[in-house]
Amino acid sequence: MQKASGPLAGIRVIDVTTVVLGPYASQVLGDMGADVIKVETKDGDTTRNIGPSRTPGMGSYFATLNRNKRSLVLDLKRPAAREALLKLVETADVFVHNMRIGAAQRLGLDYATLAARNPRLIYASASGFRKGSSLQEFPAYDDLIQGVSGLASLNAGPDGAPRYFPTVVVDKLTGTVLASMIGMALFHRERTGEGQELNVPMMETILSFMLVEHLWAGTLDEPENGMGYPRMLTPHRRPYETKDGHISVIAVSDAQWRKLFDSMGVGHLIEDPRFCSVAARAKNVDALYATLTEGMRQRTTAEWIAELRPADIPCGPANRLEDLFEEPYLRETGFFQRMEHPVEGKVVVPAAPAWFSRTPASVRRLWPRQGEHTREILREAGYDDAEIDGIMEART
Repeated sequence: MQKASGPLAGIRVIDVTTVVLGPYASQVLGDMGADVIKVETKDGDTTRNIGPSRTPGMGSYFATLNRNKRSLVLDLKRPAAREALLKLVETADVFVHNMRIGAAQRLGLDYATLAARNPRLIYASASGFRKGSSLQEFPAYDDLIQGVSGLASLNAGPDGAPRYFPTVVVDKLTGTVLASMIGMALFHRERTGEGQELNVPMMETILSFMLVEHLWAGTLDEPENGMGYPRMLTPHRRPYETKDGHISVIAVSDAQWRKLFDSMGVGHLIEDPRFCSVAARAKNVDALYATLTEGMRQRTTAEWIAELRPADIPCGPANRLEDLFEEPYLRETGFFQRMEHPVEGKVVVPAAPAWFSRTPASVRRLWPRQGEHTREILREAGYDDAEIDGIMEART
């Protein structure tokens, strides 16, 4: 196995998370070099059974969330297994979970209990709603938070009915923020030696993300005067039809719009009072984007890209998912890495997106079989084989 080289090399993470949010966060930590120990029940993470696979329990959904991890199976309702986890916590830098707050307390995995075993521990949790709130124990998944936060209403269909975005955007965004906050807590510990507890709620996370542009008049405490950034909400904001497909194109500055209007043969529009400035274009965004809808039909996608890229106008083909494997840019950067999995054979793994000049991220381990590293990890904790047998077979 490749040696960890990322900025978190030497950091140990006890990962008691499932589904998407938590595993996404801990995978980021693993990509950055951390030793991530994924604690699973005997039934395994539910995503193990979602998506194509060549081996039972190794579904593609699980694969994209659990690289750079080792799998340890423990029944935390059993005293011996729980004690083994606490012993591992003593060697850890981070403990992360996305259980309900009350469930963690009932299992004796609350911050006070774990900090007593390891005062330097960073104890991180994610929940649907903020810890300490009246909804702390309310179950939450991505779809629910998309609806409650108003995000689904921004994606309304032609009939005006709210629709979920076709990606688990709340889970993955919250996972990204969770990983980031863990990194910040580790930085604080490096300066002070202090561990601490942190909680990242899904609801507030997506709201802080979404309302950057959509708080609008609400910023002035005048929501009755309109919320939502009009440019984001116009039905004309979409990839534009060309002679042979679709293209994504956007102009922002006066210079870019002048060039774009010229390329469509309507150069005079830059002097039109509706389109002559950033403020004017913002007020007339429907009419503005309608000009693109009409103009882009004049040529093929390749013809437009050949003209607009040299003019420094952001543009590119509106790819389908299956087009991504042939996208020249992704081939150039090596984003799709072809690797050999011990049981799945030839697989494709997306690269970690961040680049570091001195501590590069890496994919050192592919997604583990359920419990693959149980004995290895418990031996590292000081247990002998007989004790490990007892932990694995313990009964309450």
